[in-house]
Amino acid sequence: MAQVVIENVYKSFSSRQGEKTVVPIAAEPLVAKADEGALLAEGSPSPPAGGVNVLRNIDLEIKDGEFMVLVGPSGCGKSTLLRLIAGLEELTGGKIWVGDRLVNELPPKERDIAMVFQSYALYPHMTVYENIAFGLRRTSQGERERTSTSSATGREDVGAGLSAAKPTLERGRVISKDDRLGQATGLMLAMAGKIWDGVGRDLLVAMTRSLPRKLRYLSPKEKAIQEQVLRVARLLQIEPLLNRLPKQLSGGQKQRVALGRAIARNPQVFLMDEPLSNLDAKLRAETRAQIVKLQRQLGTTTIYVTHDQTEAMTMGSRIAVMNAGQIQQVDAPLELYNHPANRFVAEFIGSPPMNFLPVRVKAPRLITHQEFRLTLPEAWEEVLQNYDGRSLFLGIRPEHLSISLPAPKNLSVEVDLVEALGNETLLSVHLTDAPSSIMQVRIPPDRPVEIGERLWLSLAINKIHLFDEQTGRSLRVRSSELSR
Repeated sequence: MAQVVIENVYKSFSSRQGEKTVVPIAAEPLVAKADEGALLAEGSPSPPAGGVNVLRNIDLEIKDGEFMVLVGPSGCGKSTLLRLIAGLEELTGGKIWVGDRLVNELPPKERDIAMVFQSYALYPHMTVYENIAFGLRRTSQGERERTSTSSATGREDVGAGLSAAKPTLERGRVISKDDRLGQATGLMLAMAGKIWDGVGRDLLVAMTRSLPRKLRYLSPKEKAIQEQVLRVARLLQIEPLLNRLPKQLSGGQKQRVALGRAIARNPQVFLMDEPLSNLDAKLRAETRAQIVKLQRQLGTTTIYVTHDQTEAMTMGSRIAVMNAGQIQQVDAPLELYNHPANRFVAEFIGSPPMNFLPVRVKAPRLITHQEFRLTLPEAWEEVLQNYDGRSLFLGIRPEHLSISLPAPKNLSVEVDLVEALGNETLLSVHLTDAPSSIMQVRIPPDRPVEIGERLWLSLAINKIHLFDEQTGRSLRVRSSELSR
């Protein structure tokens, strides 16, 4: 278990010769263009000629044992960031720490990280047991190779025995050439025995692996691997599947095997790249709950990538929202939902998304729209004093609109679509005098509504959000002041 620290990370890709470069542009950037220029002026890496920065100025700290979710639309750079942490991509600039180690130059196998991919990545010719055990065997083999490489003392002893060119006295007698050769041979046989003790046992294990269970040879190392595989299988409830091949498994079972292979290694950090995207809705919900439960049991630092904001809200202890290669906001799920940092986060987090209407400010607290006029609570007065006569975007979530009576502060709308879900009803409506202004409304299921019906909607005044028209930044007011 370890914390992961990402410091000022940049990643650039070069365009191929003759290929046009398409640079993604955030609709509501967290860093304004002037600020971005200042960052680059301070010596931040610039993309190669004809290339593009897909990640810019990424600073993120994932605490030891935390479940961090990276969420954002396709192409925002979240999977690239995960691959940089894993060592599968090369950094353009910045530092990545895993625990107390700087891992920039370390190959993936030495970072003590396990990754679960979207496509399962199971070996089709191996059983479930062999798929889970494979990584454990490779880890043990790598440790043995490093040990044998570093222990060159045995060879030096043999060389010393063979290089003894002149006779030596032992207890008053001269050691002959044959005696010296015998000593060297003994040392070589001892070394061969040690090598055979490791390699030979592995060879026996491999040769008898396809035999019936009672006839298989299990070395002490293989017994430890077997115990670890069975422990993980019990944890994931896949014991009955251990002798099956991947083609005999469902999508959910394959994903549990992929999780098991990662868990079996007992790494410092789990990386998960959209592992549930290939599953159907019911299985996705079940597996989602299993992953959260497992992470809490194991306490392993986990970084989870998804484009599904429902997964992000239900799984992560904290969420990092990304767009166009930049982190827009990092916070707890409900904090993101209730206090978005900018318009992009407000629109991305929540289903249906937040509604937006252009309004004009009139000091001290009046906002106007062609459909309504609304006086905000006193808490907004200080925030709005610099926006007198300027335009802002008003944001309101679907559940904070309710059917009401005609009034100057309410909205007149016409119903375009009704989605009765049983526990709630979702309406798609447009403003009566502005058909292009579409809004989503969430109402109780016992209120019957017909398509084409005209309604008046009231806004929950304490749940209104305001966003700067130019930068998209949220104008913040303390919740405690709004509730007075």
